[in-house]
Amino acid sequence: MTARPDLDRTARTAGDPGGEEEYRPDPRRWRALSVTLVAGFMSLLDVSIVSVALPTLQRDLGASAAAVQWVVSGYALTFALVLVPAGRLGDALGRRRMFLAGLAGFVLCSTAAGAAPSVGLLIAARLAQGLAAGVLAPQNSGLIQQLFRGGERGRAFGLFGAVVGVSTAVGPIVGGLLLQVADWRWIFYVNVPIGVVAFVLAWRLLPRGGAGGRGHIDVGGVLLLGAGALALLLPLVQAEAGGLSRLWWLFPVGVLLVGGFVAWERRVVRRGGEPVFDPRLVTETRGYGLGAALGTVYFVGFSGIWLVFALFFQTGLGLTPLQSGLAVTPFALGSATAAVVAGRLVERFGRLLTVIGLVGVLTGLGATVAVLLLVPADAVPWAVAPALLVGGLGGGFVISPNITMTLRDVPVRMAGAAGGGLQTAQRFGAVIGTAALPGLFYVVLGATARDYPAAAAAGLAVALAGIAAALVLAVVDLRRTRRQDRADAAEHDRDAAHGRAAHS
Repeated sequence: MTARPDLDRTARTAGDPGGEEEYRPDPRRWRALSVTLVAGFMSLLDVSIVSVALPTLQRDLGASAAAVQWVVSGYALTFALVLVPAGRLGDALGRRRMFLAGLAGFVLCSTAAGAAPSVGLLIAARLAQGLAAGVLAPQNSGLIQQLFRGGERGRAFGLFGAVVGVSTAVGPIVGGLLLQVADWRWIFYVNVPIGVVAFVLAWRLLPRGGAGGRGHIDVGGVLLLGAGALALLLPLVQAEAGGLSRLWWLFPVGVLLVGGFVAWERRVVRRGGEPVFDPRLVTETRGYGLGAALGTVYFVGFSGIWLVFALFFQTGLGLTPLQSGLAVTPFALGSATAAVVAGRLVERFGRLLTVIGLVGVLTGLGATVAVLLLVPADAVPWAVAPALLVGGLGGGFVISPNITMTLRDVPVRMAGAAGGGLQTAQRFGAVIGTAALPGLFYVVLGATARDYPAAAAAGLAVALAGIAAALVLAVVDLRRTRRQDRADAAEHDRDAAHGRAAHS
């Protein structure tokens, strides 16, 4: 196999003729990474941990089903809206500064959510908590780009990928455990002591500086992107409350706004300004556009399956939230293990790891569908474990290698905005998946006289379609990368031959 060009080489894009500053390894970089990963785990865990507590929340606060759904969807919405602007602010003003601000806001909003006396105040706290999480999240990938190079960067992204995958998968487990020993408020309060310790350590360990821009913020781009993302996401996050039928008209509005955002950013670049998201990341940075697209379609399936499993195990089989969470533990364990291993192999094998991982996810979820349809319902929680383990092992080879391959050629000065863009793409996919998969589950359930295995299998079939689309993109990128590597090797050989001829 042709070796991929060294991840340590200086990344350049058009308009970046000066390259990057000289890299000097920070002796505290691994300890700093551990702190940022803990904070990142908390922010991503809060996307799914609350789902298991919704019935208890609704009962204790006397809220309607539509109102309590905003406790989950509001957080996901504001989280996604600020990722790119927050990443750009980290690039311009310093990632340490933005990380600490986001973490402090997250802890304060977690306290407010836990203490909320009404559903209205709880929703407000969750909206603000999502904003803080969105400020925090892109600094993780930006700091990895800043602190690590070469094989170390791959290992760091492997750990980051494990956090992304495991935090999504174990949310129902952690939520179920907390509900067993305390009330729902501790789902939010548990963030406070962890966040305070992480803040103190981050203050000591994170490197100062790292701001690569002039500090100017593209306000027009921020407004256009925010309005476009809101228009596209709002009908989806409100799907269970009839958002798709009431708010469908926002989709074309969102498309127009996003088109206007792209035109605006190109204009900013032509005038020598600093856009909130540089379009050249997609058009001229190798692997970024395809990697972001792959992340989008993969997260359509990856994020939606957890709601389908929760509905099937709790509503269909009558399991408790904790039992439901434990039933999907094999996927989380497989994903965590494989992600760490993949981080050590990505420099050698590159995009091939993603292809192998996606085949594993397809195999595992395909076998899961077969178990749902063929095995007696009361035996499914045990019978499905090997299939979920295979799927989890495959999933661990998808997320962290895709992050590494997508961001490998991004200049460090743009790392925050690029990481924010990638995570925004993943959040879009997640919102689509969490709307589409449970929606189909309920449609099939109503059409089959409450056949829960068939409804769950239908939801997982949509996930399989998204993962298959990701596999197609991964194969395309693998072939493109190999062609480019061969071209680079041939050019290197020609240059060497010319050099020898000149000296002879």
